[in-house]
Amino acid sequence: MIASLRQHFNANFTPAKYQRLLRVMAERCGTPVQFRVCETPCFFPKPLLDQMALYGIELIHQLETPRYRQASTAAIPPEFNVPNETSHPMFVQVDFGLVRDAAGKLQPKLVELQGFPSLYVYQPMLAQSYMEIFGLDDNLRYLMSGLGWKSYTDLVRCAIVGDHESENVVLMEIDPQHQKTLPDILLTETLFGIKTVSITDIKQSGNQLSYQSRGREVPIRRVYNRAIVDELVRKNLKLGFRFTDDLDVEWAGHPNWYFRMSKFSLPYLQHECVPKSWFLDRIERVPNNLDDYILKPLFSFAGLGVNINPKKEDLDAVPVEKRSQYILQEKLHFEPVIVTPFGGTKAEVRIMYIWVDTLPPVMTIIRMGRGVMMGVDHNKNMEWVGSSAGFY
Repeated sequence: MIASLRQHFNANFTPAKYQRLLRVMAERCGTPVQFRVCETPCFFPKPLLDQMALYGIELIHQLETPRYRQASTAAIPPEFNVPNETSHPMFVQVDFGLVRDAAGKLQPKLVELQGFPSLYVYQPMLAQSYMEIFGLDDNLRYLMSGLGWKSYTDLVRCAIVGDHESENVVLMEIDPQHQKTLPDILLTETLFGIKTVSITDIKQSGNQLSYQSRGREVPIRRVYNRAIVDELVRKNLKLGFRFTDDLDVEWAGHPNWYFRMSKFSLPYLQHECVPKSWFLDRIERVPNNLDDYILKPLFSFAGLGVNINPKKEDLDAVPVEKRSQYILQEKLHFEPVIVTPFGGTKAEVRIMYIWVDTLPPVMTIIRMGRGVMMGVDHNKNMEWVGSSAGFY
């Protein structure tokens, strides 16, 4: 994207530096990174990132209306409707792809948005490691909104820990030791002194939650929720507490926003960056040009269940009672804007926000790929693809 930086990086890249990057990340995270780390970071013009960050804020605020609040309540399964919902999500991610308009100019287009945490500690570690190992220009930045390392970590600490003692704050996950996000989990524990607890190890007594540590019951005052409901349902896990009870606990962030700020919101958004989207049960006539659309389940993670080449019979095969759980969305053709030794490569840009008092964009996550889908699970057996960091 910034030609001079791209050319310099490519000319000075060596496989030995990349292998060192992987070793350093494994050492700093305390575990090998199980998803693919890209050989290269990305270099973006600041105005382009600023445009995406502004678009994200505009989209987020479009969903603050009473109309959308009422409509999105239908997206929350009754067994996961948690009381004491906050007025807004604490963690928001907005994903963009880059396409060329009719005039040939690159434009950001929305992929999706989610009111759920992402890799808020892993990602800056990855950016710092790229910077050090590849000797990047000292003028490059990866944190946004004028944040430095201390102000950034102070903001993340405020969001995750609040004003509680660290031992009373838990990162709640499903079988955390076997999650691909384990590097971020371990780094979060180290940075903030909190404990990660498997969701099945949390107990409820009255309206109080607790976990076991060294033979004693430790009260939980605040939960950094990283448990994906899809996985919880898929594994049919039995919990020692009920989400629907009026629990004496704070949520960072509140679980209901996983459903409200999700693919469910796409048909409600009106913006130049938003592709056309419809709920499957509200389509009166199936488009003739289905090649220009994709079929997505509303609640899936890492691209599970997405049909990028749907046929009419695929739409017809969705049961009537589940059609409201799918959307048909205009297909985006991402531009391969990153020059690599393997040809032009596409980049999906995730703008990450933390909404405590204000709504600042704080950082990016970049996913690079040459396949039809951009997640790290969908670009296997390739080089110069995968999880990356964005500099400006």
